[in-house]
Amino acid sequence: MAGQAKTDINQLLADSLKEIAGSHPVEKITIKEITDKAGVIRPTFYNHFQDKFELIEWIMRTELLEPIGLLLKTGMITEAMVLLFSTIQQDKPFYSRLVKMEGPVTFHDIAQKCVKELLLRLIEEQMTGKSTKHKWLTPEVIAGYYAQSMCFATEQWISTGMTISPREMAEAYEYIITRSLTDIIREL
Repeated sequence: MAGQAKTDINQLLADSLKEIAGSHPVEKITIKEITDKAGVIRPTFYNHFQDKFELIEWIMRTELLEPIGLLLKTGMITEAMVLLFSTIQQDKPFYSRLVKMEGPVTFHDIAQKCVKELLLRLIEEQMTGKSTKHKWLTPEVIAGYYAQSMCFATEQWISTGMTISPREMAEAYEYIITRSLTDIIREL
């Protein structure tokens, strides 16, 4: 029961931040504004999160990455990306503000960290007892590479106004990650 109450408060704070971010730059939103909107006191926030960046990380992990984890694990990359892009599109005002976030912590920083951790777990599960073809290609390097590509594609899509559908974006992403640079140049 205590775990459910914690999740409920986390979601209340997340909803509050997302609503405020729809009309205010994220870097200017204060903890007081978040807690006032949520109807809780500031110490409640700090019992759950260190700062708003940790709250943003919780939102990304809970709402974006956890739902796509199983799809990625089973090799359903396009379906995972459609779900990811659809979820982002449903909260377009929030993610449009997040991608513009400036300061010591950015959307890119948070997204890259979360995606890399997810991919690293998936890779390490698959690599049990195996080694890579090249010593340099450690699970950390592979996870970092693909996290960068996934974050770049997602940030570009958000920054350009999400003008193509989540399905089209997912298909474009799968196209680019399943071909070599030579293949793509040849196919242009």
